[in-house]
Amino acid sequence: MAKGVNPSELHMIVDAVLDFSSENFTDQKLLQLDHDDVFPIELIRQVCGDGLGVHLIFIPEQFGGMGGGAYDSYRVCEALASVDVGVATGVFATFLGSDPIVFGATEAQKEKWLTRIASEGLLLAYGATEPEAGSDLGSIRTTATPVEEDGKVIGYKLNGNKQWISNGGYADMYTILAKAPGGPTWFVMEKGAKGFSHGVPEDKHGIRASNTAALSLEDVFVPAENLVGEGEGKGLFQAQLVFGYTRLMVAAFGLGAGWAALSRAIKYSTERIQRGGPLSEKQGYTHKLIVPHACRLEAARSFVEETAERLDEEGGNLNTEGAIAKYLATEAGNMAADASIQALGGYGYTREYMVEKFKRDVRITTIYEGTSEIMEMTISRDRWQLHLKTGGDFYHDMAVDMEKLHATHPDVGAQICATGFHLLADMLEWARINRLTRNQHIQFRIGEWIAYAESAAAFARRAARRQDGHTHEKSNVHFEASTLAAMSRIFAREAAMKVGQDGLRWIMSARETDEETMRAFIRNLNMNSVYEAQQGLLADMDQVRDDIYAPFAK
Repeated sequence: MAKGVNPSELHMIVDAVLDFSSENFTDQKLLQLDHDDVFPIELIRQVCGDGLGVHLIFIPEQFGGMGGGAYDSYRVCEALASVDVGVATGVFATFLGSDPIVFGATEAQKEKWLTRIASEGLLLAYGATEPEAGSDLGSIRTTATPVEEDGKVIGYKLNGNKQWISNGGYADMYTILAKAPGGPTWFVMEKGAKGFSHGVPEDKHGIRASNTAALSLEDVFVPAENLVGEGEGKGLFQAQLVFGYTRLMVAAFGLGAGWAALSRAIKYSTERIQRGGPLSEKQGYTHKLIVPHACRLEAARSFVEETAERLDEEGGNLNTEGAIAKYLATEAGNMAADASIQALGGYGYTREYMVEKFKRDVRITTIYEGTSEIMEMTISRDRWQLHLKTGGDFYHDMAVDMEKLHATHPDVGAQICATGFHLLADMLEWARINRLTRNQHIQFRIGEWIAYAESAAAFARRAARRQDGHTHEKSNVHFEASTLAAMSRIFAREAAMKVGQDGLRWIMSARETDEETMRAFIRNLNMNSVYEAQQGLLADMDQVRDDIYAPFAK
């Protein structure tokens, strides 16, 4: 059975977030916070406390929360990020900081800590990253030394440093990853603990409305009952359990900020007159700076929503799917914000018009919770294993599924997706035969091709569901079914081109076979189908443009 709050309640929560933000986080307020580099602690406490109670989403009902699922958290995170990624980060840090408890604690520990978080609106911080151990949590140096009394371990002394900790200077409670004798282990530490201190806020490029600080632990004593799960050495496993979930939330930040910036560019283009008409009527403007980015964002949303639905219905961690969602959504959000600056011209480069701020803010989403490069490696490594286990059929089988979808829904771009999957399977097999994955850059590029191809397929499935009237009841719906299908076709073309052209570029760059063998491989690829699929692209872009600008039509 699917988990989470009911759809009407979720829509009310999202509306409440946006209403609260419109009153308390105006553009002027956000620009001032950004300029002054101030963390709005009182407002954040309202968001996570009596004002909105957003923190209740991730807490199970038996501990005083709403028992929300991945889909609910995605929608709330997107709404918050559409206002300000820094504010969203301050809230997300509490989600993240509580994850070791939610997924790793004993029932008694959950009752103790989660109930407090729910009832008191506590802010949390997630103390994992260190100065010399970013995404590689296995390299942490913070230690947890047992303290014994009468032959029994009564607690641990924590020593070490943590870096880039959101809410680090303001949290009421910290979850700290440290090396105990049995291996990496999570501990819960209360603020004000003797020997604990935090550094001054980091002077950041963006998300300046969030607090980011280093933590210092010098013989900080935590009682044995604060060891999460009451067993040493489970820390990395517990962290792995939530990567699919937490990366989905950061993907939502990319969607929220990307669409917020693009929406401002869209509105601006209806008002900016150039050579007798608004920019919104200039194909050279809309088809470069608006439509492609809207399609990429919605392709990413398709994968985000599909993954959220699977997490809620099937469980598991879906780490690779979370990596694909985060990679595509945050890269798409970053590109959309950059295009929005270009779309506003000189105004976009100034602080007053906000898109410059959205660009600085969304940039972090491609870095924290695992950089885009870590995502590429994660995707490539996992799917490479599936390619090997299936004897090279993994993506050919996905292509067959897309061909079946095309038979029932011929206008959602499924056939183009199938072409892309066949190409991808062939590229991976060539890489296997010629041992091209010895090149790390090839591994990374494979991750990128996979993210595009699988997201295109998710988009086609979403467009088909929309046509059938089976859209998920919690989905964030932006477009009519016919327009969604056009957007899916546009992105499917881009994904197939990405796999085909980029794939050939990079596998040829590492070529070690004879020229005739390489030429034979290229001849056997179905690249002509990719080029032929581009027919109708401009017409589809026209349709998407018309739908985007329909609300502004007089």
